[in-house]
Amino acid sequence: MSKIHDETVQALENLANIRVPLIAAIEGRAHIHSEYALMANAVVAAESATFADHAHLAAGIVPGDGIFTVWSYRAGPARAELLLLDPQPVTAATAAEWGVVTHLVPDGNAVEKALEVAALYLAQPELTRRHTRMVFVQPLKERIVRETGYGLALEGASVAALVRAMATRTGASA
Repeated sequence: MSKIHDETVQALENLANIRVPLIAAIEGRAHIHSEYALMANAVVAAESATFADHAHLAAGIVPGDGIFTVWSYRAGPARAELLLLDPQPVTAATAAEWGVVTHLVPDGNAVEKALEVAALYLAQPELTRRHTRMVFVQPLKERIVRETGYGLALEGASVAALVRAMATRTGASA
C-alpha cells in the first residue's frame, strides 16, 4: 500500500506540475480515475460521454486517492459527493451544468474541438501559456498536497479492512 500511496500522490502532482495548458477530450465513459481528465484546463466532452466512479464506494473502498479533491474543486463538494455516492453516471450535459465540462460537443467531435481549443492556447506567447497554467492550477495543487496523502491513508485502511474481511470469510489468513 505504501507504493500505491506514493505513486498515486505523485501521479496527481505530476499532472498538476505540467506547465502548459491541458485539454481533455472525452468520447464515452470516464468511470475510473475521471479526476485525471479534470486536471485539464479545458474538458471537452461528447454529448454521450458520462462520468462516474466505479472504483471506490461501489467496491467498498474510501475515495481518498484524489478523486474527491479534484471533483470538489471543479464541481463543489456536494456535487462531488453525489458523483461518488451515487452509482448512476453523470451525463456530460450535467457535468457541463456543474462547470466541469467546458465544451459539450456532438459525439465524434471531442478531439476536433480540443484541437481548436489548443490553437487558441498556442496563439499566446509561450511564457504566457506556461505562467497562465501555473496560476490556474496553483489552488488545486495546494489541495492535492494537503488532502491526497491523508485520503490515501484512509483509502488504504479501507482496503486492508476489506482484505481482512474476505480472508475471514474464506478462512485464509490476511
